[in-house]
Amino acid sequence: MSKKNKLRISLTFLLLIIVFASCQNVKVEEPNKKQASSKRPNILFIMSDDHAYQAISAYGSQLIKTPNIDRLADEGMLFSNACVSNSICAPSRATILTGKHTHINGKIDNRMPFDTTQVTFPQIFQKNGYETAMFGKLHFGNNPKGVDEFMILPGQGHYINPDFITKKGDTTIQGYVTDIITDLTINWLKKDRDPDKPFMMMYLHKAPHRPWWPSPEKFKEFSTKTFPEPTTLFDDYKNRGTAAKTAEMNLLYHMMYSHDSKIRPETLAEMGNVRPNVKEYKNSFYGPYGRADAKQKAQYEPVLDSINNFFKKNWPNMTDEEKMKWKYQRYMQDYLACISSVDDNVGRVLDYLEKSGLAENTIVVYTSDQGFYLGEHGWFDKRFIYDESFKTPLIVRWPNNIKPGSVENEMVQNLDFAQTFLEAAGIESPGDMQGESLMPLLLGEKGKWDRDAVYYHYYEYPSVHMVKRHYGIVTKEFKLFHFYYDVDEWELYDRLKDPNEMNNVYNDPAYASTVNKLKKELKELRVKYKDSPELDKKYINIYNNKK
Repeated sequence: MSKKNKLRISLTFLLLIIVFASCQNVKVEEPNKKQASSKRPNILFIMSDDHAYQAISAYGSQLIKTPNIDRLADEGMLFSNACVSNSICAPSRATILTGKHTHINGKIDNRMPFDTTQVTFPQIFQKNGYETAMFGKLHFGNNPKGVDEFMILPGQGHYINPDFITKKGDTTIQGYVTDIITDLTINWLKKDRDPDKPFMMMYLHKAPHRPWWPSPEKFKEFSTKTFPEPTTLFDDYKNRGTAAKTAEMNLLYHMMYSHDSKIRPETLAEMGNVRPNVKEYKNSFYGPYGRADAKQKAQYEPVLDSINNFFKKNWPNMTDEEKMKWKYQRYMQDYLACISSVDDNVGRVLDYLEKSGLAENTIVVYTSDQGFYLGEHGWFDKRFIYDESFKTPLIVRWPNNIKPGSVENEMVQNLDFAQTFLEAAGIESPGDMQGESLMPLLLGEKGKWDRDAVYYHYYEYPSVHMVKRHYGIVTKEFKLFHFYYDVDEWELYDRLKDPNEMNNVYNDPAYASTVNKLKKELKELRVKYKDSPELDKKYINIYNNKK
């Protein structure tokens, strides 16, 4: 053998030794950021109940600071024109779960049954290898489909010492509901999930739904605050139609002293009938408060004493204007205190995601099931297509995909959530879903987005708050809608010139061409989404027969 061949064999042998030695010390490296972003993302869907966009500082609120929700906006995308297809709790949730309008999924209002043959997006995630979980307020049904683990509130649920429905049976947990739902969520993320699977988690708050019972510490903190009044607090509806004039959601006339403003029933009894011809809910004050134990009640008592003493001393001599202003402040104190707890707890979850390393590959969504009136037009509650109830907060964070601090003003809806989540996870959406995936907007590919109008339909009437049935079309510039049950009235608003929606210009000759154009487009949307006058009549007949 030549010296050259001997040298070649020696070098080969040496290389084999080096390779063998290195294999004995192989170390599995953690995936870097680029690798992590190629994985299927986790999805954390956070939804509050009745959280008005006007009560989030990222939306420019002058009422409250929400630093933790704002973190999501700073690090993700805020949608300024997000809205719902039906502004009431259970229908909105059914639309989110199915990606279909309420006339398709059957949940047209809080009473009508959900069509349980409908496929929900958690089912699809579950079938595609995701682990799914739901904690908090679902609002309808006791056994959510496609959810591996759940603890949900029955119906509306309770603020204090809430009951929960679980796979193992019902249970009651001591404490404040917002804190408890967060504890359950973090505990699942930390201890119970399968770390080898991506997850789709629904973290659903009860707050700030009526009757707005804060935690004891927030009750004390916010009861001394004063908040700016909306410019339309004393709206007289003179340039609006019948529906706005006859709705029963006025702060002065329809907000209840005991149920809403925390006036003890014995205080009302002592003062006589402070609200003639209007009945208070019997024992409504003792709904949330009655669930508290002695120690919890003792924490609420000093603030309740202060509110009730002020009421007894001042109410008899107040003018209606002063009463309206007082009710507004009491409303804001409790409502915003509930929001503050939500924000604190969202912060707890975000902190855990950061600490655990999950944040990098988790899409976090913050939204509400609809908007809410915070005194605008003198109202509380929701239901209308008018902006404060129609628009909803929507903020999405997705590291390495969404440009931090971005704002999107395209018309998007809760109808779109299911398809968005599925596309983000690389899962094909069913062909019968009716929304549009928001992925082009989230990823900065706006040229692929072609929607310029959304469809809205509210059904529940006559019922609480007496908001008349209506359907309509909304673009970034205009809003046209039709009240059709016991009245036949149209309204049109110029959203750019009249952002407070104070002047119905439907009969203004200057807007005649706009009316004709939008009516044509509205008719086309009705066909596109398989809604029709025949369906309207069907649901009216069903509704009337159930009364």
